[in-house]
Amino acid sequence: MALPQVKKPKQKRGQGAVRVYRKLRQDILRLNIAPGELLDETRLSQAFKLSRSPVREAMVRLASEGLIKTLPNKSTIVAPLNIEEFSAYIDALDLVQRITTRLAAKLRTPDQLKSIKACQATFEKAVHAHDVLAMIEANHDFHVAISNASQNRYLSEFNSRLLDEGRRYLRLYFRSFNDTLPPELNDEHHRIINAIDSRQEDLAERLAHEHSIQVSERFLQYLSRRQTAELSVFPPKA
Repeated sequence: MALPQVKKPKQKRGQGAVRVYRKLRQDILRLNIAPGELLDETRLSQAFKLSRSPVREAMVRLASEGLIKTLPNKSTIVAPLNIEEFSAYIDALDLVQRITTRLAAKLRTPDQLKSIKACQATFEKAVHAHDVLAMIEANHDFHVAISNASQNRYLSEFNSRLLDEGRRYLRLYFRSFNDTLPPELNDEHHRIINAIDSRQEDLAERLAHEHSIQVSERFLQYLSRRQTAELSVFPPKA
């Protein structure tokens, strides 16, 4: 007697595209896929064991977020990490985090303060575990929790978008510390939390500003060291 055949459950429409989108987005933001790297639609289809349609759908979504770009020859690459735009980026991030942190100190609820502290606890666990990818995610959640406490949806959404775009910058920032973080820098988050907790609006805004500047200066110093290290003092022998 033949055994009945069990049909594999069909994958719901759109699930394949979501899976590709999430994986590629994660790898791009974490620099697992380098800026400027070619993304071949056929190879991705083979790697994910999907048709080209869901892969193409995922790539359209990534392009709309500015994470990939199509060249004139129709090739698709990961969007370059434009260092020339970093100053404009950090200016925008600084301004939105100053205002959201100030508003959080004024308007936060007890539950929102609890959420901010919980995100910081998660961040500290990632730091102690030297899990740089978890550090990036937890840092994002910490600053989003603060902006959520500003009670302004538009500012919070803008802040979240900036933090998303800055994940690749932050990956390099943590790399400058060998994928960890000195205790005194971790304390910056605690000082911000204390200012929000005690509703000190001026102090909260100032600390948010100082935090952004510290990250910016460290990032630029790291790039400067890297560029210097890549220079050869002595020309190669013939």
